[in-house]
Amino acid sequence: MEIIDTGVLVVGAGFGGIAVAVELRRAGIHDVVVLEASDDVGGVWRDNTYPGAGCDVPSPLYSFSFAPNPDWPRRYALQPDILEYLRRVARRCGLSTVVRFRSEVTSAEFDEGTGRWLVHTADGTRYRARVLVPATGQLSRPVYPAVPGVETFTGPSFHSARWDHGCDLTGKRVAVIGTGASAVQFIPFLQRQAAAVTVFQRTAPYVLPKADRVYTGRVAALLRAVPLLQKLDRLGFWLYTEFAQQCLTKWSLFAPLFTVQARRNLARSVQDERLRATLSPDHRLGCKRVLFSNDYYPALASPTVDVVAGDVVEVTPTGVRTADGTEYEVDVIVHGTGFAATEFLGSMSVRGVGGRTLSEAWRDGARAHLGITVPGFPNLFLVYGPNTNLGGGSIVHMLESQARYIREAVRWLRRHPDAALDVHPEAEQRWDDEVQARLTRSAWTRCRSWYRDARGRVVSIWPGRTFEYRRRTRTLRLADFQIRRSGEAANPPDTAVAS
Repeated sequence: MEIIDTGVLVVGAGFGGIAVAVELRRAGIHDVVVLEASDDVGGVWRDNTYPGAGCDVPSPLYSFSFAPNPDWPRRYALQPDILEYLRRVARRCGLSTVVRFRSEVTSAEFDEGTGRWLVHTADGTRYRARVLVPATGQLSRPVYPAVPGVETFTGPSFHSARWDHGCDLTGKRVAVIGTGASAVQFIPFLQRQAAAVTVFQRTAPYVLPKADRVYTGRVAALLRAVPLLQKLDRLGFWLYTEFAQQCLTKWSLFAPLFTVQARRNLARSVQDERLRATLSPDHRLGCKRVLFSNDYYPALASPTVDVVAGDVVEVTPTGVRTADGTEYEVDVIVHGTGFAATEFLGSMSVRGVGGRTLSEAWRDGARAHLGITVPGFPNLFLVYGPNTNLGGGSIVHMLESQARYIREAVRWLRRHPDAALDVHPEAEQRWDDEVQARLTRSAWTRCRSWYRDARGRVVSIWPGRTFEYRRRTRTLRLADFQIRRSGEAANPPDTAVAS
């Protein structure tokens, strides 16, 4: 079968993949192909269509800096509006000729002889690219509870990220397993539609009120007429989230301010003392994801909703059994159990120098210099890689920083057509040592969460502000890389390329 050649191959057409493709094209780099497994752009905002799905970052900040949107219908956009925004950006930036849909990548191998990546897709198509950019994200693979009997349930059962819109929940007894960010959004919908909802909660989350508001037509007209107002709006939200991120790391003295706010929200929304005790978190704020909602607590306080604290130990053909032996009979099960956030490339197999797989390189935990490059995998640049997620703030800001860094790497490689950039193990080690040391002093090492892998290592979160990350990715330091030519390495000069 014919091999399709390209300069840069991006895997995934969500926020990250779009950011990289647009950044490269804006820099005049047009030999770019984006492979998308689905039939549309959008990533998690295409897949998560559950009722109430939306973002807990204000819309003016949860958008590309190069594509401001004065027409957000509300401060915290819902899934359909975010998906339409991404589609619009892709169209306006000319990505229709770049993205190849229904192209699921199964494997990629680095050819040391040619300095190229050979990439295979599920339909048998092969691509050869000088630069490989996996942008598959951290929240793309749904996780089901690891309890016996999940497959034996005889009624409808689905994950929130694969919502069954054909399932009529009217008058049904519905079980919800999990109380994470997605569940907080769809449980109020279930409470309004189902006859009874049983929520199985392993750990009570902190829930802050959501300062949401509808943007009227007058506001939209004003933002269009005075673009500076959009920038000031975005700046204000950015400064606030930078403060919140710092409170989870260096400025822990201020963290109680958020804890008090969360407790007041709970006390104001739930009058029943026993339920309030059940919903009171027993961990430090921030070590698990902090959630935002105005209707979650009122929904749980409804007489048609029952909150069961403790572990689910079994799913039976007719219901759910907990550790105390009680079985709850239900008609439908909805899994709000999150994603495989620590499996950065999903099922895609990646082999670098010497045939070593990325899973072997990450045997002791995922790690990458700047969250972008991994030793032994030349010209591979991760988007939304290890330790680049945020406890507070907009991930879009981080993705744009990574896209700019990748742009400078690609520019350098275009000027040196026989070279491949392979990050030095020492540079990666220094970065990882710093990140992990800073994390030990943060909120994210104080409890078990999806930020940590099975060994307890925090592989998801960036322990600093987005401003710092932007500054540290602004320069492509060639001294951090060894330059490979036809399978041989040479030490680069101690120079840098500023973005």
